[in-house]
Amino acid sequence: MCKVLKMAGRPSQFEQSEVLKAAADLFWSRGYASTSAEDLLQVMGMGKGSFYHAFGSKRALFEKVLDQFEHPRIGELKAALASGQPPLEAIKIFFRSMALEPAQIKRNGCFMGNTISELSNMDSGLSDAASLRLQALERFFAHLLDQARAAGTLKNPSPSVILARYLINLWNGLNITRRMYPDPKALQDLIALQLTLID
Repeated sequence: MCKVLKMAGRPSQFEQSEVLKAAADLFWSRGYASTSAEDLLQVMGMGKGSFYHAFGSKRALFEKVLDQFEHPRIGELKAALASGQPPLEAIKIFFRSMALEPAQIKRNGCFMGNTISELSNMDSGLSDAASLRLQALERFFAHLLDQARAAGTLKNPSPSVILARYLINLWNGLNITRRMYPDPKALQDLIALQLTLID
C-alpha cells in the first residue's frame, strides 16, 4: 500500500523524491491507464494546484517516474558488484533471487515491461521511453559479460550483446511467468535451467 504524504505547496527536492516514489509504487501496481489523477493526488498528499504546478500533467509525471525508477532487484545487483561480487555470479544471483521476492513484487512484474505492453499501441512516446530503460539494462548486462569473459569465467562463445539480449528476454519472460507460477521452487528450477546458457 502506498504511503500517503501530506504537504502544502510545491514539494521541496527531498519531498519530490518522496512523492515520485509514492507515484511510482501506484503506477507499478496498477498501470498507467488505471491510475487516476485523483488516486495520485491522494497517495502523493498533494492538492490539484500543487500537483499541476510541480509536474504539469499525469503523463509528464509518468515520464519523470520512468526516468527515475529503478527496480529493487537492479539496485541489489549494482550493490553486489560494488561490494566485489564477480560479474557472472552477480548476474546469476540477480536472476535466482527473482524466485524469492515477495508476492507483491512478483505480481507487479517489471515496471518497464508493463509500460511497453500497456502503452505500445496507445502512447509510443512512453513505450519508447520504457524500451530505452530496458535497453540500458541490456547494455549493462553486456558490459558485465565482457568482464566475465575477460576473467575467463564466461565460457559461452556467443557475442556478449546476444547473451545480454537473451538475459533481457529472460527478465521479461520471468516477470510474466512468476505471476503464473509464484512458487519459489518451481521458479528456481526454471531459472537454473535458463542460466546454464551462461555457465
